[in-house]
Amino acid sequence: MIARPKIDMQEATRLTRAGRLGEAMALLRGALASGPSPSRPATSEASPAEKPGPDRSACVDMVPPSPGTGETWTSPGPGGPDAMPAGRSQAREAFHGFLDRLRRRHAPAGDTVIPGRPDDAGPAPVPGGARFDECAYTEQAGRRTYKLYIPGGRAGQALPLVVMLHGCTQSPDDFAAGTRMNELAEEQGFLVAYPEQTRSANASRCWNWFNPGDQGRDGGEPALIAGITRQIMREHPVDPGQVYVAGLSAGGAAAAIMGAAYPDLYAAVGVHSGLACGAASDMVSAFTAMRQGMPSASAGPRRSGIVPTIVFHGDRDTTVNPVNGDQVLAQAAAGSKLLRTTVSRGSAQGGIGYTCTVRTDDDGRPMSEHWLLHGAGHAWSGGSPAGSYTEPRGPDASREMMRFFQQQPSPKRHKSGSRYQ
Repeated sequence: MIARPKIDMQEATRLTRAGRLGEAMALLRGALASGPSPSRPATSEASPAEKPGPDRSACVDMVPPSPGTGETWTSPGPGGPDAMPAGRSQAREAFHGFLDRLRRRHAPAGDTVIPGRPDDAGPAPVPGGARFDECAYTEQAGRRTYKLYIPGGRAGQALPLVVMLHGCTQSPDDFAAGTRMNELAEEQGFLVAYPEQTRSANASRCWNWFNPGDQGRDGGEPALIAGITRQIMREHPVDPGQVYVAGLSAGGAAAAIMGAAYPDLYAAVGVHSGLACGAASDMVSAFTAMRQGMPSASAGPRRSGIVPTIVFHGDRDTTVNPVNGDQVLAQAAAGSKLLRTTVSRGSAQGGIGYTCTVRTDDDGRPMSEHWLLHGAGHAWSGGSPAGSYTEPRGPDASREMMRFFQQQPSPKRHKSGSRYQ
């Protein structure tokens, strides 16, 4: 007879309701650790294949909310759910079960996402003359593939470049479909790059925003994303003063990191439903930041001058607390003085209301925009149901981000001179 670990689900449920998800996970892991393996007798030492070591796929931001996983992201094992031992899989399923019950009972009606196209869906057709190429970049930090959209009829022109960082479980094709950024690029004339996270780096293809090794310049994933950006700039006519980075969820957190680590490369940043750079340093603190925001003691990276940043965040996002949007903007403007604040309110045609707070510099340029979406959850505002994790009823985040980006001056022409130290 197989011995099964005893799990105190009542206590785990109580901790989860209290927002103490890290403790709930620790409780479940402790129950698993106390039970023998279902496949063979317990031993005093793990086999060589089981000995702990560096595991870049052991992350918090892995499986996004769904009817099967509840109201927050969860973390399957290094090899994905199918590779888990039976006892661990049983505990994970039980954990998902009570999260699902909590979600059904307590989740606000607006906290929904549109299920998207399957992972193996091919790219959408491109207009005549346009291209959506698959490329690759390799350096000491590793290798990543990426998709690059090149609009038609712009041969020889130096174009802006937008680097789009997808969320968990998404792919470049899925993210392009959901954000409609390629359609906007064709209309307005700019390049769009979609770096792709690998399953070997993260089991659910999330950018590892909470790992200290992936939060700084010239190392880890930031070095790969910056390397992709520079490779495109070498191989295509790109205006170096109009290079931008944006992302959703884990990709939004990665975009904030790129703005902090490479302000000399990116003229502006867009963060949708993400977190500030340095918001977490491990799995436990990542859960805390997602549920409560970055601790006030965490100042994040220091820089001179502001990194122009636009934020979108739903006020019913139960995956990443909306306070994280405020913290992204506070970090981006740290040490700077913005002279004027304007607050406007409105409603998109789809019915999602918003409050937009704009802060400008002494020349009247918007350097900070915060779109708080009323009744929206964890999804790209104004996106298409053809992609995953979109809220079609909201204002068009892609179009508003591009408007904000194109209002920014070239970094090389910015009068503060010392901005990019």
